[in-house]
Amino acid sequence: MTAGLVLSDGDLVLEPTTGNEEFDGWSVTIDGARRGTIALRRESRSTVSVRWNVVDDAGHADMMAAIRTLRLVVDHALGTLGNTRIEARVSVDDETNVRAASICGLRREGILRAPADEPDRALMARLVDDPPATSREGFIALLNAGLPTKRVIAQGLLTDRDGRVLLCRLTYKPEWDLPGGVVEVGEAPAEGLVRELEEELGITVTVRGLITVNWLPAWRGWDDACVFLFDLGVVEASITESMRLQATEIVGVEWCDPAAIDANATAASQELLTALRAGGLPPYREAPTD
Repeated sequence: MTAGLVLSDGDLVLEPTTGNEEFDGWSVTIDGARRGTIALRRESRSTVSVRWNVVDDAGHADMMAAIRTLRLVVDHALGTLGNTRIEARVSVDDETNVRAASICGLRREGILRAPADEPDRALMARLVDDPPATSREGFIALLNAGLPTKRVIAQGLLTDRDGRVLLCRLTYKPEWDLPGGVVEVGEAPAEGLVRELEEELGITVTVRGLITVNWLPAWRGWDDACVFLFDLGVVEASITESMRLQATEIVGVEWCDPAAIDANATAASQELLTALRAGGLPPYREAPTD
């Protein structure tokens, strides 16, 4: 680390307070008035972490001053000091400083969980070769890192000639469910369904069309999700004899009539298949929240 180096941006001056192999610290002054502190901590040979507390005259978090302070220290850490990564851990409840870090080009990478009496923290970081935050590429990257994500699930409706629906008996829950699974990042829902059935059932299916998109509210600890239900057509019941089940996830498969569905399927699948039997299913629907 580099001790004793003054950093400044007009009326904002960072005066060194500590300096050793592990820490560099500065006091933050604006027009000569002390407004807070900022410090770098050595995490590895090429990575430092930053923490700061910058307030206005009334003692409230000052986002604009924090942005100016952070920009000086981020440039110093990745430029003068030659680090390749700078990271911060900011309380998720601290919207002012989460936004300040984002404006300075630190991307949200995840959430560090904490015990109930402490706030979770957002892990945010910037790499030396990240595009400038003010560029189009940098702005899009920052938004992508911070925008909400929603789980997407693709499931298939496969029926036999007697009108029964194929359900899977699973290793990780007692209820049976429609074949399918979670769509991977960058994967189209229909493509994800084909992949899931190849992996879990050992069959190759043809997606014939979308039946509905079913929004599922948060349930039993699971976050909310959008389920794409696709039509996989009508097949001979004997197709199950040629299936190669992925033993880590699939215990077995069953052709189910309405009574078997109501007795064994997940609540979400029961509700959806009941609505499907009733007819007139819209292209988008929201599952009941109770």
